[in-house]
Amino acid sequence: MIEVREVKSKKEQKDFLNFPLKLYKNNPYFVPPLYGDEKKIFRKDYVYLDQSEAVYYNAYLDGKMVGRISGIIQHASNKKENTKRVRFTRFDSIDNQEVANALFSKVEKWAKEKGMDTIVGPLGFSDLEREGLLIEGFDQLSTFEEQYNYDYYQRLIETYGFVKEIDWTERKLYLPDEEDDRLKRISDKMLKRFNLRYGTAKNTKDFIKKYADKFFDIIDITYNHIYGSVPFTPGMRKMMIQNFNLIVDLKNVAVILDENDRVVCFGICFPSIAKSVQKCQGKLTPIGALRVLWEIKHPTVIDLGLIGVLPEYAMKGVSSSIISTISKMLKYPNIDHIETNLTLETNISIINQFKSFKTVQHKRRRSFVKKID
Repeated sequence: MIEVREVKSKKEQKDFLNFPLKLYKNNPYFVPPLYGDEKKIFRKDYVYLDQSEAVYYNAYLDGKMVGRISGIIQHASNKKENTKRVRFTRFDSIDNQEVANALFSKVEKWAKEKGMDTIVGPLGFSDLEREGLLIEGFDQLSTFEEQYNYDYYQRLIETYGFVKEIDWTERKLYLPDEEDDRLKRISDKMLKRFNLRYGTAKNTKDFIKKYADKFFDIIDITYNHIYGSVPFTPGMRKMMIQNFNLIVDLKNVAVILDENDRVVCFGICFPSIAKSVQKCQGKLTPIGALRVLWEIKHPTVIDLGLIGVLPEYAMKGVSSSIISTISKMLKYPNIDHIETNLTLETNISIINQFKSFKTVQHKRRRSFVKKID
């Protein structure tokens, strides 16, 4: 008999957090989130709860936990898009359609009681969280920023009645076989023409102090119409700055300023910590923390994080300077490639920028949608 219970007790919270660790035990491609960060979703002061509400469910079959799911009503997103949507996230299940149906039904019932009319996902509280269901690339290591899932998840979701809403693609970027200085020439010409320059900083702390608030402002402008995005709150900004302090290296960031020191474009990359987080199962014990710090200092892969350009500069080739900077990262010692993470299939401008590299599209993710019955 399948029983789905709302997560309320400390034990149920622990079961919710530990279930994917058990389901993907020994899977060579799964990279868990940091356990300490995931625990925060159950705190009453969780950073996203000032603009959202959430519910969590565990599923049991004959007393054994076999699945989990969370439902999120992102009020800021619904207000911005004039929708009545509930997002599903953190969906994990054994390969059993009845279990999946029971989990989705619970979220739908909760959402309907809240006045929602559509369910969509996998989407988190914001597009800074893990999103999208992996539908291609099951033999590829997940990045730390994104979620891995088994191939049968798509069948469970579609059989319940979901259909595709949009896809993201992911690529590996390599240096081209033959170097071409065209990108650098375009970049230099553009900077001179519009009287722009690269911003500088003494260290990571100085960089964050100088530019963090400014590029969050750009994100709010440039990502406003991006699928799944929501405006940054002060709490979200603080959380991101704390994360930047841990893994941002000045070698992997670029900021472009105008003559008034206004940030007009930026790009942020991160050293991949996927393998070290995988080894410690997301739990930063002293040994686990040392592994992560070592991988930050000795990366073999760089993850592309965020790129933002003010609208008035978007069509002037300014982003070519950021792409030129990213290409230099591939020349660092021991760097094999850059992982792009998620790029919306409709984002043709950034996809065209990737043509400056030798690329391999190795993953695809999907967001699904369904009307609530």
